[in-house]
Amino acid sequence: MDWQGVSCLLVAAALACPIAAHAQGKSKPAEIYQYQGPDRDRRVLDGARREGTVVVYTSLNLKDSVPITEAFEKKHPGVKVSLWRASSEKVVQRALTEARARRYSPDVFETNGPEMEILYREKLLEPFHSPAFPDLPAEAFPKHRHWVADRFNFFVIGYNTNLVKPENVPNAYSDLLKPFWAGKVGLEAGDVDWFGALVKGMGEKEGLAFFRRLAESRPQLRTGHTLIAELLASGEIPLAISVYNHNVERLSQKGAPVRWKALSPTFGRPNGIGVAKNAPHPYAALLFTDFMLSREGQELLKQRNRVPSSNAVDSPLNKFKYQMIDPAIVLDESEKWEKLWSALFLKGQAIRKETE
Repeated sequence: MDWQGVSCLLVAAALACPIAAHAQGKSKPAEIYQYQGPDRDRRVLDGARREGTVVVYTSLNLKDSVPITEAFEKKHPGVKVSLWRASSEKVVQRALTEARARRYSPDVFETNGPEMEILYREKLLEPFHSPAFPDLPAEAFPKHRHWVADRFNFFVIGYNTNLVKPENVPNAYSDLLKPFWAGKVGLEAGDVDWFGALVKGMGEKEGLAFFRRLAESRPQLRTGHTLIAELLASGEIPLAISVYNHNVERLSQKGAPVRWKALSPTFGRPNGIGVAKNAPHPYAALLFTDFMLSREGQELLKQRNRVPSSNAVDSPLNKFKYQMIDPAIVLDESEKWEKLWSALFLKGQAIRKETE
């Protein structure tokens, strides 16, 4: 008997239907995540119901994440979400601590792009397939495809319409250097990755020259993008140069006299979602990730005035040309950019970052 041929047939059969093999205790999460057979969605749902739970580690604040998880549980009543929310840094710290102790609790990670990149580098993620992928822009996928952006934070200018006349609204970053704006521009004190990306986008020589002149114009530094938007709404700051457009949009819809505008080049900070390499509940991990990336999940993000990544959802918050910030600026070049930023704007002091 040709045992080598039989062995090859058995391997081929296992690869053709890894989810079925896992049901018999023979398949790993990685095989489940990549399965694309015609019965994929049904198998994922059935497996998730058997598992009954999905554990999600996220930095999305509770006022936004709880309604989304409640909608997921309503759609899939047999699967409960165990949500652990903390800052993106603490999400990574907990994941690494647990992994080193060989305690594998999370099924899904949903947090800031650079932190997702750390989880990838630490081999805590697995690439996966989702039916929602065709609706996502190329910018949503890192090259290694171990996670995908489910939402974006875009850096734009925001301004108070009672204090800034339409003809004075900047059309380019260079307009912010006009004497008119001296002492009137707000700046988030920890946006080092945006700073590095914009300098590179302008060309390092030109970019650094721009920020040196901006520093000379005495911008008002504050910590926290939500705070910056609120200060715009109250009129304490006429214009801010690095606000998140979803924060300004949220206040505008409540009647605040604020607007936002994307200047070129516009950079975004991706917030990503990924499935854990050693997920205790791999079916439920896929089911939840599918939901977050689906039109339904993306619409829920839109309703929370977040910026959905999916092209299937019509949102005014992503209708402009944009680029993603390279995670290398945060992970590999942080010393360079933090030193430059601190020297320009903080008189050499340590950088304080917001907690979300």
